[in-house]
Amino acid sequence: MKPRFWKGKRVLVTGHSGFKGTWLSMLLRELGADVMGYSLLPPSSPCLSDLIGLHSLITSIQGDVCDYQRLKSALEKFRPQIVFHMAAQALVQRSYQDPLTTYATNVMGTVNLLEAVRHVDGVRAIVNVTSDKCYENRELARGYRESERLGGLDPYSSSKACAEIITSAFRDSFFNSAKNGYPRVHLASARAGNVIGGGDWAADRLIPDIIRAFSKNEPVKIRSPKAIRPWQHVLEPINGYLELAEKLWSADSIYAAAWNFGPASGAAKPVEWITRYVAESWGNGAKWEVDGTERHRESLHLKLNTAKSRSRLGWSTLLNIRQTLNWTVSWYKRFYSGEDAGAITLEQLHTFMKLDSKKVRAIG
Repeated sequence: MKPRFWKGKRVLVTGHSGFKGTWLSMLLRELGADVMGYSLLPPSSPCLSDLIGLHSLITSIQGDVCDYQRLKSALEKFRPQIVFHMAAQALVQRSYQDPLTTYATNVMGTVNLLEAVRHVDGVRAIVNVTSDKCYENRELARGYRESERLGGLDPYSSSKACAEIITSAFRDSFFNSAKNGYPRVHLASARAGNVIGGGDWAADRLIPDIIRAFSKNEPVKIRSPKAIRPWQHVLEPINGYLELAEKLWSADSIYAAAWNFGPASGAAKPVEWITRYVAESWGNGAKWEVDGTERHRESLHLKLNTAKSRSRLGWSTLLNIRQTLNWTVSWYKRFYSGEDAGAITLEQLHTFMKLDSKKVRAIG
């Protein structure tokens, strides 16, 4: 990322009260951007955005992306230059329980945002954050490339595949028309692997489930211990989103496309491996057991091929899997020992920014 680029930029983040949205909003604020968030009430209790007082640090609007008129009004008043669309129903198991909300938010919410942007001048770049689960999963051990077929066996995954198709359709139908020699808006989608980090308390996610149990000195029950996922710290794909937005701003339409952001192949680990590592790091006799409760099916293998992002954006992950887990466990242990969530978050943000600065200098 280029800190000087972001200073003074008007940036809209939908879904800013969520786990990933909070980290993105805080990073943008630290970079000097003028940030407006648009989202529903915080999705969990406790919630990182509340703990760090995010709503007093940026312009924050409570609203649903399914409410087109309210969303359009927010854009008209703020007139963002860059948009990160992160508002979503982001849980696979919940999508089985409530497919209507899942499709309404992930599909029509995306339509509403892009349609609002179409009628509001000033937006120059949009990064629509979808999911690594947007691919038709064939249980392949190798990583999926951006050009591979979209699909999804569950409501969440299929809704994200729909969001990708919508993104492509709006880009080709409305945002590639020339204005003064350049497209008016450059629109890209970002597909990230499983993100972890401090401050996530969502239900039915591995790390939050582990932390909830360990903080109560209870054994954690895990499902699908053999399932393999591309684990990465939340700041890794966020860094990629920022780098992508910078390229989109350059008015070069070759970046208006789909992009994968995931860790190196060695960071794709089974659920059981992750659980053992966190238990050992947490200490205090932390234990785990397999949950034999029958649940809806989830994919066993899921990896991303990130060669395109690495070669054409110059993006790469900065933390290996052990560092990622150490940062995550440290955040929660310090929080449960009484430290301020905002101070811990800012410390990790600044440390990560220094790592990125060193990488940029090394590349030259």
